[in-house]
Amino acid sequence: MPAHRRPGLSARLKLALSYAGFLMLAGTLLLAVVWMFLLRYVPPNATYGPGGYFFPGRGDLIRAFVPAAGWALAFLLVFGLVGGWWLAGRMLVPLRRISEATRRAAEGSLSYRIDMDGPRDEFRELADSFDAMLAQLEAHVAEQQRFAANASHELRTPLAVTQTMIDVARRDPDHDHRELLERLRVVNSRAIDLTEALLLLSRADRRSFARETVDLSLIAEEAAETLLPLAEKHGVEIEVSGEAALTEGSYALLLQTTVNLLHNAVVHNLAEGGLVRLVTDAGPGCATLTVENTGERLSPQLVATLTEPFRRGSERIRSDHAGVGLGLAIVKSIVRAHDGELALAARPEGGLRVAVRLPAARR
Repeated sequence: MPAHRRPGLSARLKLALSYAGFLMLAGTLLLAVVWMFLLRYVPPNATYGPGGYFFPGRGDLIRAFVPAAGWALAFLLVFGLVGGWWLAGRMLVPLRRISEATRRAAEGSLSYRIDMDGPRDEFRELADSFDAMLAQLEAHVAEQQRFAANASHELRTPLAVTQTMIDVARRDPDHDHRELLERLRVVNSRAIDLTEALLLLSRADRRSFARETVDLSLIAEEAAETLLPLAEKHGVEIEVSGEAALTEGSYALLLQTTVNLLHNAVVHNLAEGGLVRLVTDAGPGCATLTVENTGERLSPQLVATLTEPFRRGSERIRSDHAGVGLGLAIVKSIVRAHDGELALAARPEGGLRVAVRLPAARR
């Protein structure tokens, strides 16, 4: 707590005082109305009626009314304070449970849930929203921990390989240094690719990019031209079709998304006669890019894990184009940063179908 902030009244005491004050105000207004009514209909002096009844004057009325009104206000004050204190305690029970959950979350316990029962009122909605926030935060922290562990492992691998090759070369003076340098270059290039992928993933997660109107059909054509030599090397045909699909976002990041999807589709394809289709579509309120490729049959369990960092469809089998295992993870992060949806589905005849749905550009 900052030094300039002094502790104030508790919320329960403030509510109790508010209840008592409101009750006192209502009682005072009611007594004032009664008093005005009596002053209007009571004669100013004492008289005797025909039936022998005595009508008191206003002086007697004041002496009789004021003490009773004072006792009534004192009772309302005590009743308002006691009743307000009790009601405020009952009303603040949900807030105390939310405060307890907040304290536990601040201490690092993200698994605690409020699970408030009862009717759906404002406190119930607040508690449910807080539980949902804790669940998302717990999942995000767990995902970050897995990512950090996997990233450390992936970064450690090229460094360990480099250290091993250097140690072998030091023990063997007659070792071919040209071969060593070439192998070091390959390992270092892989480490650089992994680092750049991690930086790109971090940039997408922070959403630190300028937005502009982007046509997904032009991005699909540019990605196809970029990876055409790789597709020809693997004997894979690339087909691009569809209409203009306008969205808002980063051209560079969306191009990186398309390149990653197309690269995976080319590499994980049939050995001969492979095909990749890129289709763009402008639907109501959304722009869609679909990348579909032939290949081996994939199980739904494997497809569900492909967007996780450092997971590869080939179960970590390395090749000359195996990548760093962040391609689809980067795609997922970029799509999420653009408020879009990423859907992966295994094709019954083999291969994978990936659909990227982004909000349409505002006209």
